[in-house]
Amino acid sequence: MEVYIPSFRHEDSDLERGYTVFKIEVLMNGRKHFVEKRYSEFHALHKKLKKCIKTPEIPSKHVRNWVPKVLEQRRQGLETYLQAVILENEELPKLFLDFLNVRHLPSLPKAESCGSFDETESEESSKLSHQPVLLFLGDPYVLPAASDFPNVVIEGVLHGIFYSHLQPRFLFTDTMYGLM
Repeated sequence: MEVYIPSFRHEDSDLERGYTVFKIEVLMNGRKHFVEKRYSEFHALHKKLKKCIKTPEIPSKHVRNWVPKVLEQRRQGLETYLQAVILENEELPKLFLDFLNVRHLPSLPKAESCGSFDETESEESSKLSHQPVLLFLGDPYVLPAASDFPNVVIEGVLHGIFYSHLQPRFLFTDTMYGLM
């Protein structure tokens, strides 16, 4: 699993002073998705992680000013924090995976002892509930065709791949045009 924080943005709010949202890029098993989190969510994660695993330092909660340079330092610090959690822990806690919206990993013993990021989440909702949508019992491209006519394209491709060392077959049209 790889985690990066490529960017952040300022969000205005009517209820409170504006805040910064960090865009987290998660790369896992060749798939990429994004999650947006505020610093307060990182801080809450850190407090919960400290109870069950060794955690790196997290950037300071209080920032004196909101200039881009300071926010960029915070972005880098949060990115380093996430990467260090991954690097320093062989088994990642479920609450860390929940924070990153990674739900398709098998349940790990260490993860169960840490609890969930969302304490109200039931155990049943965290289990996979989907079934395979499509199942092939054999390769659909080499099954016999429904008609009596051979599939010349598939036959030619398979012949070219698996029997390229043999001489090509001559078709009736080759003899018609005197290509033999």
